[in-house]
Amino acid sequence: MAQATKGKLNYRCPSCFMRDIDIDMFFDEAKKEYYCLRCSFTGTETDVLRLNEAARFRYRYMRMRVVDFGEDNQPITFASHTGGQQ
Repeated sequence: MAQATKGKLNYRCPSCFMRDIDIDMFFDEAKKEYYCLRCSFTGTETDVLRLNEAARFRYRYMRMRVVDFGEDNQPITFASHTGGQQ
């Protein structure tokens, strides 16, 4: 999505992004915080970065497939998803 104004980089709204909605946040110079027009989320840059990192943590294995569950106390083995190939 294109950035609406020049200046500070707009981030994705973490609240909307957790619900699979890709909305840019806007920066309020007077309050020095970011806000979302859709869900009324407001927060500082550190809040937004922290919550967006939580979203990346949640979806980090989205394009991976489990190859082997392993034995007790052994790590799970993942491989890249190859899109319909056997």
